[in-house]
Amino acid sequence: MKIWSSLAILFVIALAGCGEGAKLLQEREDGGVVVYPFIGEQGPMLSSFRTNALALMKEKCGGPYTVVQEGETRGRIRTVSPIEGAQETIQERRWGIQFRCK
Repeated sequence: MKIWSSLAILFVIALAGCGEGAKLLQEREDGGVVVYPFIGEQGPMLSSFRTNALALMKEKCGGPYTVVQEGETRGRIRTVSPIEGAQETIQERRWGIQFRCK
C-alpha cells in the first residue's frame, strides 16, 4: 500500500508541472501583466516558467521593458485522480509581473 501512495504523490507532482505555463493575462499598448505558476518550496524566482514570462514581456515590447510591480496573485485549485477512486487536490500558486515597454 505504501508503494501506491508514493507513486500517487509522484504522479501528482508530475501533473502539477504540466499545468499552464507563463501567459499574458492583460495586454495594453504599452505593456501588460504576465502570470506564471510556481511551486511554493522553489519560489517564483527559480520557477522554470519565469524565463518564459520574461521572454513574453520582451516579445510584447519588441525589446526592453520595465517591471512596474510583481507579486503573488490568485492561483487555482484543481482535483486530479492519479489512481481510480483516489482524488488529490492541488493548489497552484501564481506569480504576476506588471510591466511597461520602454
